[in-house]
Amino acid sequence: MNVLIACEESQTVCKAFRNLGIEAFSCDILPSSGGYPEWHFNSNVFEIIDNNGGILENGEEHFIDGNWDLMIAHPPCTYLAVSGARWFYHPDDKHLPTSKRRPHPRFPDRAKKRDEALEFFIKLCESPIERIAVENPVGTVNTKYRKPDQTVQPWMFGDEASKKTCLWLKNLPDLVPTNIVGEGERVVLSSGRSLPKWYSDSFHTSIPTELRRTLRSKTFQGFADAIALQWSNF
Repeated sequence: MNVLIACEESQTVCKAFRNLGIEAFSCDILPSSGGYPEWHFNSNVFEIIDNNGGILENGEEHFIDGNWDLMIAHPPCTYLAVSGARWFYHPDDKHLPTSKRRPHPRFPDRAKKRDEALEFFIKLCESPIERIAVENPVGTVNTKYRKPDQTVQPWMFGDEASKKTCLWLKNLPDLVPTNIVGEGERVVLSSGRSLPKWYSDSFHTSIPTELRRTLRSKTFQGFADAIALQWSNF
């Protein structure tokens, strides 16, 4: 089996497949942080799909025989997640229909970036690979592309944490919960809004911006293990 993990520099899912003896490779425009550059394509994912491989981060070439059998993709959600919707429009235009609102003064190009992110997401879903799973939080994709096939949480797979994750599937079954546990600690903000503690901690100002973004996009280990075990068996 040849497995491609798209948009994954952490290599969490890649290593979960590798632990089962399956030849999996991560791919991202960022260098790997998971410790295995020999399993990572530091490249545009569509070049790796089209060419059935390419140059690995350690400088070696790797090309598969035939096509990729399975792709798991984690496209960036910065411009797609519903949590960022307030940054699209001018805060003084809340009373207006969205079609008449001005762009947010701090992020005037955000709508354009959202459209580009959505186009990238759809292209992943429609890649010429027999089995595909693409994940993202609730957001633009749900309304402008199609509803997800499944929604999961880390606490369904043994991690006491909440992170609602939508899955768009192609020729794959829904994941089956493996170990349902508590939903994890939450923090109530001064505004009254409640957030999972692990997510709230990622906003700490002493943490560099890029690291904060990485922490918020983390893949929990139980979820990664379920993906590798269940979909490789399928």
